[in-house]
Amino acid sequence: MSPAATLPTLRSRIAHLEGEGQGRDMLPFGIPDLDRRLPQGGLPLGCLHEVAGGAEGAVDGAAAACFAAGIAARLPGQVLWCVVRADLFAPGLAQAGLPPERVIHVEADDETAVLACMEEGLRHGGLSAVVAEIGRLSMTASRRLHLAAKGSGTTGIALRRWRQQAEAADFGQPTASMTRWRVSERGSVPLPVPGLGRARWRVELLRVRGGESFDLELEACDGTGHLGLPAAVADRPAAAAGRHAFG
Repeated sequence: MSPAATLPTLRSRIAHLEGEGQGRDMLPFGIPDLDRRLPQGGLPLGCLHEVAGGAEGAVDGAAAACFAAGIAARLPGQVLWCVVRADLFAPGLAQAGLPPERVIHVEADDETAVLACMEEGLRHGGLSAVVAEIGRLSMTASRRLHLAAKGSGTTGIALRRWRQQAEAADFGQPTASMTRWRVSERGSVPLPVPGLGRARWRVELLRVRGGESFDLELEACDGTGHLGLPAAVADRPAAAAGRHAFG
């Protein structure tokens, strides 16, 4: 058996041993360069994921929030969004496809309360996704969240934010999340006429169960939550041909 044929088999066996992947619904990104690198061809639903911004503070933090919003936007139903700091910018989420009428906001006193709200939301079973902005995420806490998501089928996204950059080291610690993403802003391509071009992100998959890490430069989520493949790196001559909607 060739190495190319062996790799999917090994990934399937690992997923089976971990109790993940088999029979799980997936949300494909619709971008071949991205989907083919994910073990099951898409983002596994009904489990825990982590998303963080890069090194540019609030700018990259906003990109990470919009990336999470784009995922939640393509899942039908209400989204619970839990925060400690009351700085969530609703118009920004709407630009990423998640309008205010679909979002239930919870402002908690501290991160312990945020984790409790996230777990309760995941166990509820009546939500499409639960997003919680947290700094520290222990293995114990992440396991509880992951099990709650598996039990209800609701997708959980831990949006990692830190008050000080030194606290970001916690992002490298092991957790029970299925995937771990980092999103950083990149300059948009100048338009032929005066105006603002579509934002670009560097999207890094730092960890995925049964798969390998990678990074891609993509166009930011549009008003329906779709990511895009920049025309300069697409296999097609036109930008429109290189853009794909999520499933």
